[in-house]
Amino acid sequence: MQELQKHFNAKFENPEKYKTGVFNGFQHPQSPVIIHKQPNIIKLLNWGLIPHWAKDDNFRKNTLNARMESIHEKSSFRDVVNNRCLIVADGFFEWQWLDAKGKQKQKYELTLPDKQVFGFAGLWSQWADRSTGETRLTYTILTTEANELMAKIHNTQKRMPVIVEPANEHNWLQDGTLVLANDKLVATTDALNLSLGL
Repeated sequence: MQELQKHFNAKFENPEKYKTGVFNGFQHPQSPVIIHKQPNIIKLLNWGLIPHWAKDDNFRKNTLNARMESIHEKSSFRDVVNNRCLIVADGFFEWQWLDAKGKQKQKYELTLPDKQVFGFAGLWSQWADRSTGETRLTYTILTTEANELMAKIHNTQKRMPVIVEPANEHNWLQDGTLVLANDKLVATTDALNLSLGL
């Protein structure tokens, strides 16, 4: 927790609720996020963006990720394209298909060198649950075309999350130019911890 706070120069809003571990997007967990309106606070937001106009939260299963190239066109995202955020992480996992139907897969962990903390580029939204009156903050992770490394691993859709260059994180939040750190990624197999050869 202290490492995260130091890296992002931000404090946890509710440190007692922060949990470490591997997050599965399809469970829509709360995870640490920094939003552009409060760049010095690390909040816990739910993964899976719910647009303000959605009737219920079923919508979030379609918005775990957002293609960076089309966010201005998609109704799910075009209202929040200026709601920038950083999703705090130190790595992520992808599955490489070893056969045409994906029956055999190899799991890879992707990190920056030395497992340095970083931020995924994302968008966030505020949604009011009409049935309970609860207000929920949710987010999506921006994706881009896979680079050479990720095209070998994510070899079906050939996409990858957008990782903000650490020195550019504050600039991204404040509506500045997005600089990616994607080419710094290192891939290791989950079981053997061997580097993936290109």
